[in-house]
Amino acid sequence: MEIQTTGERYSKKMEEVNISGVSMDTTKSESISGNSSDEFNFDSEELLKSLGGLHTNFKRSAKRKLEKADQNSISGDNSDSKQIIPDKYGYGLFDVVEPNYNLSSLAKLYEVSAANFAAINAKVANIVGLGYSLEPTLKVLQMIEDVEDPTLLSKRRRRIDIVKQEVQEWLESRNDEDTFTSTLIKAYIDKEATGNGYLEIGRKVTGEIGYIGHIPAATIRIRRLRDGFVQIVQGKAVFFRNFQDTSQPNPFGVDARPNEIIHLKSYTPMNTYYGIPAIVAAKNAMAGTEFASRFNLEYFENKATPRYIFWVKGAKLSKDAETKLFEFFQNNLRGQSHRTLVVPIPGDENGQKIDVKMEAVEAGVQEGSFDKYRRSNLSEVLMAHRVPISKVGAAENISLANAREADRTFKDQVCRPEQDALEKSMNRIIAEKTDMFKLKFNELTLTDEDTQSKIDERYLRMQVILPNEVRSRKGMTALPNGDVPVQLTAQGRAEQATQASGNRNRDQQREANTADTGTGARVPQGEGRQQA
Repeated sequence: MEIQTTGERYSKKMEEVNISGVSMDTTKSESISGNSSDEFNFDSEELLKSLGGLHTNFKRSAKRKLEKADQNSISGDNSDSKQIIPDKYGYGLFDVVEPNYNLSSLAKLYEVSAANFAAINAKVANIVGLGYSLEPTLKVLQMIEDVEDPTLLSKRRRRIDIVKQEVQEWLESRNDEDTFTSTLIKAYIDKEATGNGYLEIGRKVTGEIGYIGHIPAATIRIRRLRDGFVQIVQGKAVFFRNFQDTSQPNPFGVDARPNEIIHLKSYTPMNTYYGIPAIVAAKNAMAGTEFASRFNLEYFENKATPRYIFWVKGAKLSKDAETKLFEFFQNNLRGQSHRTLVVPIPGDENGQKIDVKMEAVEAGVQEGSFDKYRRSNLSEVLMAHRVPISKVGAAENISLANAREADRTFKDQVCRPEQDALEKSMNRIIAEKTDMFKLKFNELTLTDEDTQSKIDERYLRMQVILPNEVRSRKGMTALPNGDVPVQLTAQGRAEQATQASGNRNRDQQREANTADTGTGARVPQGEGRQQA
């Protein structure tokens, strides 16, 4: 007798959960016979017959391997071997590694789970969706610092602005349909949904990058030797090189100049080839939410309790009265407010009192079940993604101060590290065009414009920065005299001397304690400016 623990029975039940046609058992492919959504999980002979894009020599070599494997699997007494031969299936045929989780199922979970959908979109919007800027490298900054002549410095800044514009136009022209930011958004949604995102890089005959696009992650598999990638879509197999590995030959295709791929992945110690998404850690919570939603839906589909009961005691209604009463509740009550019903009731007879009543059986407000449980599951999903609840549009009972602190943590611990890693990959593309700039993604802004202008004004007055440096940060062109430190007037110098001497300590303390404009936080009592 097989004994199963409670945990084993629960795990088996979890594998049967199906969210709108998406199996929650996202581990391996559904079957090895070819009846799965995994295009690589088909018999090798069928793939060789049906797939396009394969070189004739590769087909011949693969067929010889399959014939040899079939001969070795038959012993002298005609008893067939029952072992699974890797080369007999697509993963062995193309020498690619099977991922730990079904990528197609993970991709579909992005669409069917509201919490997962909102959390992924919040991360993508704040990591790559805010756009990017091209900042001068340390080499360029040092070149600017070494120039003392303001006229020569202005010429160099203008030249830098021209090159910056050329690089940005070049980057945006690498795709005719999408902007560079839109391409990154698609790849990063794949990364958060499946753990893997892919950018396709195509080169011209001269070797220059001519195309930057996105490839759906569910269709890509990684070669076992890490020498490239394979994609199967609509009956065609395509090989891709690693980015900047232009010497790798195509092992099975007819294309002598394969495109290249930049692989973005969420690291997991369980697999060095593929990444996994954050939702895997909260799959039980997501399945629990699905069960609760089903329960509520079944309430509306199968609830048979009447809202009202109309009963008559001590009399028998005529056939006409019964017909009118039935028709009223059946046809005329729905969608019409304040209807009047007149039913002829016979009078009291032989001392028997006739009683007519209409009682509500279920007239109260009906609310969804498992509300607290679903809120707990939502918190677990957001915790796995490390996204504050205020970023997914459900900021109930959250103070503005707590939301602002959560935004700061989200920016410093989630967004900025992800941006640093992505910037390193993108700057490999920029480096092929120029070494004067590096790409930097725009960050979630926690300081409003009014406060930032005060900071800039203070630095300009103290000659820490130059006007053109402020303009460059704001994406504006340089001014002819913007490389000269701001010269204070007599009144300005007197003001700066007064502040430096400490004669306005109260004003300095009050200004330091004042919150940013628009935060909604109150200034502590006694810290505000006294009215005359």
